[in-house]
Amino acid sequence: MIKDLVAQQKIDEIFLVSNAARGVTNIGVPYFSLTLQDSTGQLTARKWEVKPGDDDIFVVGNFVKITGEVVNYRNTLQIKVTDGSIIDERDVDVSDYIISAPIKREKLQQYLLGAVADIKQPDIHKVIEALVKGNLVSFSIYPAASKNHHEYASGLLHHTVGMLKAGKALCEVYPTLNADLLAAGIILHDMGKIFELSGPVIPKYTTEGRLVGHISIMNGKLKEKCDELKIDEEVSVLLQHMLLSSHGQPEFGSPVVPEVKEAEVLSLIDNLDARINMIDKAISSINEGEFTPRIASLEGRCFYKPKLK
Repeated sequence: MIKDLVAQQKIDEIFLVSNAARGVTNIGVPYFSLTLQDSTGQLTARKWEVKPGDDDIFVVGNFVKITGEVVNYRNTLQIKVTDGSIIDERDVDVSDYIISAPIKREKLQQYLLGAVADIKQPDIHKVIEALVKGNLVSFSIYPAASKNHHEYASGLLHHTVGMLKAGKALCEVYPTLNADLLAAGIILHDMGKIFELSGPVIPKYTTEGRLVGHISIMNGKLKEKCDELKIDEEVSVLLQHMLLSSHGQPEFGSPVVPEVKEAEVLSLIDNLDARINMIDKAISSINEGEFTPRIASLEGRCFYKPKLK
């Protein structure tokens, strides 16, 4: 398993290829840059000697039996691949190669449904309950993204529950916040990912996801459900605003900027939860007293893992 690998260990194991790209060295020699995955994590790999047929083997989504060695490159483990052969998907247990949320799905689902039940405003409760129950299976297994943060099975639910907990705490600190509106916005803000992405195994963008995007997709479904349930007009508009402004700024994908207090808080919680997840992922693969490699999605910064207990 990836989590158990150590430097200088010989490899003869099956992995799922979650990323693959051909590169060329400074002297013009081709190589493969890979990301290999099992249920315990991911690891970067390099195949420096490209052979005929490798383009058919090292393809995203393939299960490949890898031979090679684990090396320590700039304080980070990496697999130096010698060879690989395709393994038929029917000969593996796919669940052994899917990274899942660190909290059990059932526990996350229970918290989500509890948060829905806690919404007291009748119209907000009615529309959120209908949307959650109508999409609960997908909501519970989809990732929150194809990369960067919560990009694993049940990642969408994990991200949403983390935000709901943060939102609940903030409502205690700032009692003027409308707890029902904030919780509804949190639940809605990324629900469109179940239409934007293909699923929990090597998530890719769907055609609708690429051309329309999860915010716009979900806003259409929200408006349709509000009309169907005859939701109060202001409630409908407020919920749409929470969703449409959830990324905070146009350059980050929001059609509108937050102009309701709860919408501002939602965008901040979303950013906070995503960033903490990215930092946690990066420092999990290094030793105490070391710095992570630069993280592109966090302005190219390196993060230190303290020895402090």
